[in-house]
Amino acid sequence: MISGQTLYARSVRQLWVERLIRYGLFSCSAVAILTTVGIVASLIFEAVRFFQMVPVLDFLFGLQWSPQTAIRADQIGASGHFGAIPLFVGTALIGAVALSLAVPLGLFSAIYLSEYASDRTRSLVKPLLEILAGIPTVVYGFFAALVIAPALKASGAFIGLSVASESALAAGLVMGVMIIPLISSISDDIIKGVPVSLREGSYGLGATKSETIRKVVLPAALPGIAGGILLAASRAIGETMIVVMAAGLAANLTANPLQAVTTVTVQIVALLTGDQEFDSAKTLAAFALGLTLFCATLLLNLIGLHIVERFREQYD
Repeated sequence: MISGQTLYARSVRQLWVERLIRYGLFSCSAVAILTTVGIVASLIFEAVRFFQMVPVLDFLFGLQWSPQTAIRADQIGASGHFGAIPLFVGTALIGAVALSLAVPLGLFSAIYLSEYASDRTRSLVKPLLEILAGIPTVVYGFFAALVIAPALKASGAFIGLSVASESALAAGLVMGVMIIPLISSISDDIIKGVPVSLREGSYGLGATKSETIRKVVLPAALPGIAGGILLAASRAIGETMIVVMAAGLAANLTANPLQAVTTVTVQIVALLTGDQEFDSAKTLAAFALGLTLFCATLLLNLIGLHIVERFREQYD
């Protein structure tokens, strides 16, 4: 028989163990939160220094990007233009090309795997599709530079189009292939999670399988699918290696996907490569670009949360 003193000692030990676990979990949460706060604070601090040298409106709405600042007063060729519109347009152009390929292919793949494929086919096809997510981005970049870009240039020359050796189309197509597994996997899980009762109710009203998918399953799964697409868009916006190897470094202000463009992330890497002085506008411009990119991805996440919350109430 256990004495009261022993029970008291056990309860005290359990109390201390629970407190240690709670403090440990709190510490882990605090590390994540403080890391995020530190990143945002560093971006804001350095971006403010940059905007003390370059006006905010010139940065956000300027049409020329040439971040070469003069070291000497008589130096030639240091234009120092920090208009980021060409970078924003290039990022949006490549992202649009990528999503135009990845969204239909990823969504249709998810519909097939969740609604039409047999268990055996699903067990084979889905792992093969998700292998694409494990390929390093530098390999995608090699593939884009050595295969896709020359093929597009040759095809364009054959039909009379002028396609640059490095183009937004080449980078966007390969980036789209890279994010297909992200959209497909998330959409497949969301579609699988739609209650069976909704499908059975649709079949009971005489709807066909395709009508049930279009009018019942996809609307019910819309919040999750939209979240997956926005997550893939954030992934595309933040990609660097594929753009460097397939789209180039030229900050061209163009909406033509057959021309060379660059993106925000590529310029951040270019500005911070090598020995840099963190008191020049050229180097500090990377932090301003990083802050802008952070705000853009934050906005995408907020839009995704709004979509999820708005449509979830309708089907729960």
